[in-house]
Amino acid sequence: MTLVRPERRTKGDIVVALVLTIAVLGGAVTLWWFSSARATESSPAAEPVDPASPARRVPDRLEQVWQAPSSATPHPVLAGPTVVTGQNGEVLGRDPADGEVRWRYGRDKSLCTVGAEWERAIAVYRTGDHCNAVTSLDGSDGSREPQRNSDVGVGTRLLSDGNYVTATGSRLLETWRSDLVRTQQYGTPTDIKIPDNNLRRPECDYSGTAVGDRRVAVIAECAGSPGDRVTVLEAHPEDNEQPEEVMSTVLGSERADVVAVTGERVAVVLRDRKQLAVYDMSGVLLESHAVRLGTLPDTGANVRIEPTTRAGDVYWYTGKDTLALDGETLAPVWTARNTLGPATRMANERLIPVRNGLAVHDPASGERTRTLALDRSGDDAPVVFPEAVGKTVLEQRGDQLFAYR
Repeated sequence: MTLVRPERRTKGDIVVALVLTIAVLGGAVTLWWFSSARATESSPAAEPVDPASPARRVPDRLEQVWQAPSSATPHPVLAGPTVVTGQNGEVLGRDPADGEVRWRYGRDKSLCTVGAEWERAIAVYRTGDHCNAVTSLDGSDGSREPQRNSDVGVGTRLLSDGNYVTATGSRLLETWRSDLVRTQQYGTPTDIKIPDNNLRRPECDYSGTAVGDRRVAVIAECAGSPGDRVTVLEAHPEDNEQPEEVMSTVLGSERADVVAVTGERVAVVLRDRKQLAVYDMSGVLLESHAVRLGTLPDTGANVRIEPTTRAGDVYWYTGKDTLALDGETLAPVWTARNTLGPATRMANERLIPVRNGLAVHDPASGERTRTLALDRSGDDAPVVFPEAVGKTVLEQRGDQLFAYR
């Protein structure tokens, strides 16, 4: 039996091994240093947030219980049992009752916007020239859920129809399903895969968007057109590379905005005519109604989004009045005059912001039964967005979120 003597390691071998080890470690550190993980702070809740018990009645009075900055939310955002605020790159999940922070998620990027769907918060961060880093967070504990990269522009807003989320854009918009996989893209992508796809209307800019019943409605301003065009898209067409237009028609107005859309109808406001017009999915004008309009503020969104809420019916703030629109036909049912925003549901009544507080309305007749006094002194926000969760009433006014009980 022949014994094989082990090779002797020279000093050179040891030096080479050390250099390789240092290089590998250095590369790993470099990758970590420049990765998103290093620049991310994720602190889920130790225990899930308990859902708030629904309110059985509207209280006789309300008092402010907490307030928080939230410049990244255009309206109160609810993700499951949690109230979500967004500020300076940080998304916080708060207890509705006292505003206590139960979970947090932050990045060293600026927040474009924060929305919610599927009982999750959806945070969109800006990287470079686009709002393309999208993270969803479980509303109950803040743990990370599906993520994606997008290609929408700065100023995007997230619109939810209860099934899909659409990210708005003046040149490009796209829709996502619950795993954040894109179901449709409409407009002009930076990387056009189908250059001859004429449904993208490359000569158009999109100025307004609304969603509902698995549909996306878009107002387009197109070169050479006699007026603005409204187009309704399927939120989830058979081919996500091929947008599917349900209807498209020129409105004959150069100041149109889309108010609401259902599976069968779309409602648009023609501001130069002071009319609310309702069309069916063949482009036929079904009815038109005179409305009082006021000037709405520039919210920083990349398209115009009419101030609406959905609580069975659709509640639209015109800048002067709040209109209740039938949830199916989109025809006006009743009008609350001289208001400050759309309505929210609490118990079996509707709350509408007015100058001196929140007006309580019967949802069927629109009758104003009483007013809950609120002190908004020193606040000049032109639009108030209300929301109710359990016994807490929320108001988004500008970049601040207020809670009352």
